[in-house]
Amino acid sequence: MRDTSLVYPIDAQGRVLLGRKKRGMGVNKWNGFGGKLEPGETLRQCAVRELWEESGLTVRPEDLELVGDIYFDQPSDGNWSHVGMVYFVRRWQGQVRATEEMEPRWFAVKDLPYEEMWEADKRWLPLLLQGKQLRGTVQFDEDCNHVIHDVYAEVHLDPGK
Repeated sequence: MRDTSLVYPIDAQGRVLLGRKKRGMGVNKWNGFGGKLEPGETLRQCAVRELWEESGLTVRPEDLELVGDIYFDQPSDGNWSHVGMVYFVRRWQGQVRATEEMEPRWFAVKDLPYEEMWEADKRWLPLLLQGKQLRGTVQFDEDCNHVIHDVYAEVHLDPGK
């Protein structure tokens, strides 16, 4: 199992920045920005790096707001299973740009394209956007297309993570 970061920029109008994945796992799905930890990185450093690589936005680690701690499991592929630390960020520098991996776009919360996102996202992302902090577990089927089981609990997360 590995640790990953997932970042959702939220602008002054309350819009959420998502990226449509252009390649690899989850191709054509809208998602937050993130990925795997590199050796020697903290989760926040990973989040900062991944957001810049995938969107062109630069953020400071201290501006990341930890809102979720979710274990994503795919039983037939232990290499895919991971813990995702989910962050919101409301301050950044730079301009949003498309990258080789992601095509970014702003969405009003009411217009988030849940039908074009990972199936579990529509279960936990609205709760985070309502201001809740969650710890959860999501178990996917073999193809990672459908949720077999999921459970979430509202918690107070350590802001230092």
